[in-house]
Amino acid sequence: MESTPRIRADQVRGENTRIFNTFEEFLESGLKPDIIIISTPISTHADLAMKALATGADLYLEKPPTATLGQYETLLDAAQAAGVNVQVGFQALGSLALQAVSELFGAGAENSPIGALRAVGASGNWLRTTGYYNRSPWAGHRQLNGVEIADGVVTNPLAHAVASALRIAGAQRSGDVVSVTTDLYHAHQIEADDTSVVKVQTNTGIPLTAALTVCAKEQQDPWITIYGTEGSAILYYTRDELVIRPNPDFGRPETSQTFSRVNLLENLVDVRSGTAPQLLSSLESAGAFMRVLEEIRTGSEPAGIQEEQVIPAGEGEEFHPVIPNIEHFIDRSVAAQSDFSSLGAPWAAEPESSGKFTLENPSTEQKQTVARLRTGKDISVTNSPRPFLDELKTMGGVHISDQRPLDHTWHLGVGVALQDVNGNNFWGGRTYTRADSRYVWRQDHGHIRTVANSFAPNGSSLSSQLEWVSHQQHVLLDEQRIVDFRAFNHQSTGATGWIMDFTFSLSAREESVSIGSPGSNGRLNGGYGGFFWRLPKANNPDIFTETASGEEQVHGSRSPWLAFAAEFSSDAVGLAQRDTGHGEATLIFCGDDGDPWFVRSSGYPGVGSSLAWDAPLILEPGASLARHLRVLVADGRWSGPAASSIAQEYGSDSQEDGTCPQR
Repeated sequence: MESTPRIRADQVRGENTRIFNTFEEFLESGLKPDIIIISTPISTHADLAMKALATGADLYLEKPPTATLGQYETLLDAAQAAGVNVQVGFQALGSLALQAVSELFGAGAENSPIGALRAVGASGNWLRTTGYYNRSPWAGHRQLNGVEIADGVVTNPLAHAVASALRIAGAQRSGDVVSVTTDLYHAHQIEADDTSVVKVQTNTGIPLTAALTVCAKEQQDPWITIYGTEGSAILYYTRDELVIRPNPDFGRPETSQTFSRVNLLENLVDVRSGTAPQLLSSLESAGAFMRVLEEIRTGSEPAGIQEEQVIPAGEGEEFHPVIPNIEHFIDRSVAAQSDFSSLGAPWAAEPESSGKFTLENPSTEQKQTVARLRTGKDISVTNSPRPFLDELKTMGGVHISDQRPLDHTWHLGVGVALQDVNGNNFWGGRTYTRADSRYVWRQDHGHIRTVANSFAPNGSSLSSQLEWVSHQQHVLLDEQRIVDFRAFNHQSTGATGWIMDFTFSLSAREESVSIGSPGSNGRLNGGYGGFFWRLPKANNPDIFTETASGEEQVHGSRSPWLAFAAEFSSDAVGLAQRDTGHGEATLIFCGDDGDPWFVRSSGYPGVGSSLAWDAPLILEPGASLARHLRVLVADGRWSGPAASSIAQEYGSDSQEDGTCPQR
């Protein structure tokens, strides 16, 4: 640890001010101050605060209050026994904007411009240089010489974001936190984290997600997102500005207001004098933050981000690594209540999955991965957790699927999803109801869990047994799903790629099951639900069937096949992959069950086959339905005649009527 420099008396204002070079000298002096301020390195807080309590003085203690949860609990017990006030230096908690946020929900959801509180997020895009971490020996350390330091992005530079978000979510004391999970990384040459996600589940039921970095291209003011059932609010806590964004359906305008801030030291003085009712950032109220700190301290060490995945900027003491597209990943993380790993950030840890699908590339005769099966266990409740195919790629390496994009965080790669199963939402997000004639947030989300998976030895086929579990934790449907990949080489056009056969059957278990959609609940042309493929950003898309062209004409049609060709680009492509992650590809969707196609390109790119377009489908107990789709994926953009030829001829088992055959 760095030594404390000696201070001359003439460096401090006040002729009668006494100067002590150690805390022990001060204690031996016999002085009895009213307030002691401790603003020293994190590792010294606990020891100095415990010594200060012996004087009977109230304390102003810099954040975080201690370096470990154990130290915090010891200090809290001692402070309560001594009967002294301890204010923790989370200055943002003095903002009157927090009182305004509380008032948003104080009169009930029906009187709030943004409805009821449903989630809180903290976002931080900061920049720190090598010089910042060279300023002292302890900077950027988790431990140093056996001493706990806890100097990571979550616990120090952007700790105010976490503390403010916890306060809004109703979590102050340690017992207010049910669970904490972390996803920690560093691009700087340090020991602690500099780019991290923390997810907190509170006992109020309000989830909190903090996504923070000091490796942004440019520094921005950090912010707290307050998600309501009828809108949202943004708190820029460093400037005490609150922006309220009501649901535009009600015609309420966006408003912005800047608030004043109470100085926490003045608040401590006022509490001592009896002119203020309570501390705004008491030691007791820091317990929830200390639970977060402890999880970071005792959890896995932050993973290093490889040099080839960052962009170097600046030189010498001004050097700082920039993580490409980190701002977008932070936005997605908070919106989807997800960590970087689960979102598939190219520098993050492998996400939770059940296995990968591999094929031999006809051109290179090398095995390559074309898709990953995700478990879905890491998906947030309101996004309806379910298994899905992720990271689908052409033989040429073009990414052709997306999951949890900002526009619809409940879109999960390729899979099966339905918005209305006996009133349960297995699609995710808001639910369209006939009673409201619009989408509303409801506590109705179900989940699909895997009972068993069986991969073929060659890694190209999968059979799964799944259960559809209601919001009340009852199994409504049993599903049998078979997915099979194989390569193809279409001689007449020269197209090469792979074919995916996707078959699923749904069986009602113990009660009659109604399968519906927004369309069956009154939304015109909104009959989505069933098989769905979310595509990544698609530039200049061509969407066509044998007889129709364009999104409007193809949407809702019952053509045997549908082609979607575009130049695709993905946010999940790393620096080393950018030459192969983007490019042109053609997908031909074939269905032999007569269901209408659900197609989107203008708002977002996606293709699905609809089970309940404009009327519900009823399954009696023991009854089942089955659907089969085949998707051909080829590199390059293929025209109408070529796509038609491929749809008719792309395998030895093709049919002559132009439909896609069953496998």
